[in-house]
Amino acid sequence: MSYLSGKQPDVLIVSDDAEFARTIINRWQTERQVPAFTVMGGELWNGAVSAAADLAVAGPARDGSLPFLLRALETSASATVCLRSDQGTAHALRSAHPRVLFLSHHDGWVDALVPLCVEILRRVEAVDRAHQAEQAAAACQQLATLGRYMLDMRHSLNNALTSVLGNAELLLLEPAAFSAQLREQIDTIHTMALRMHEIVQRFSSLESEMKFAERRSQLSEGAASRAFVGSS
Repeated sequence: MSYLSGKQPDVLIVSDDAEFARTIINRWQTERQVPAFTVMGGELWNGAVSAAADLAVAGPARDGSLPFLLRALETSASATVCLRSDQGTAHALRSAHPRVLFLSHHDGWVDALVPLCVEILRRVEAVDRAHQAEQAAAACQQLATLGRYMLDMRHSLNNALTSVLGNAELLLLEPAAFSAQLREQIDTIHTMALRMHEIVQRFSSLESEMKFAERRSQLSEGAASRAFVGSS
């Protein structure tokens, strides 16, 4: 999605003024990184499009249609910026759409809008990375809990297997005391117990693997935090 990860973000521009979108796109070409643009008029705009956008920019719209566009964009796009030209409705728009960032229409507005949008995209990505780090940490915690349980059970299981192996070996020391079929069954018990014992011994490496996973999770969380702070 993002500038920091090298993936191209998606920017949706919704306006009934074609020149509005062209001005933004031309100005954005002067930036180091340029997102992918989707340009739509208010009549053609589909709310499903904004759900995939990292940023939505709303511009001049038909009379009465701007509030409808803002309501839809506010609930679907990751972030929304609106360029407003009507100073009289500024307070009402801010009150009705608290998640939308409004920018006044003035000379040189595009030189204020594009850097603002670049910064918003950086922040959107930082939040997304932090969320991914939290999910990874939660998954690691679940695995760590399972690993600790397996380590605790390893000792009990190992003690039980030692008892089974010991008794099977004692029985095998007296082959004449049992029929051929029974000796074969005892030998099978002994062989299977040995295999289970080998599996249990492999758990000895589980503790070091858990520590490695915890360190990796801590590094991921630290990287995400630094990215978020750096974008602030």
